[in-house]
Amino acid sequence: MYAIIETGGKQYKVSEGDFVFVEKLDVEAGSTVTIDKVLVVANDDDIKVGAPYVEGASVEASAVKNGKEKKIIVYKYKAKKGYHKKQGHRQPYTKLEIKKING
Repeated sequence: MYAIIETGGKQYKVSEGDFVFVEKLDVEAGSTVTIDKVLVVANDDDIKVGAPYVEGASVEASAVKNGKEKKIIVYKYKAKKGYHKKQGHRQPYTKLEIKKING
């Protein structure tokens, strides 16, 4: 059984027991999160596709931790002009453990 969920403007294919890194959610580590933006629920041969979301379907997940990804370097320059700009960025995330798929 799997589901395709939408959170943070992105879509993720999840199954029960999976760990997923999503855009940062405003939750504490260890708390339960219910995601009701479910696009597809598939159980063996039975597939439900929403328009845009499957009605009555939800995914229950547990927030494992909040953190930041590795630093990426953004470097800009203009050739022959002496312009150099260096900037770092660390994207925040929430690690979720998928507990149950309802629907």
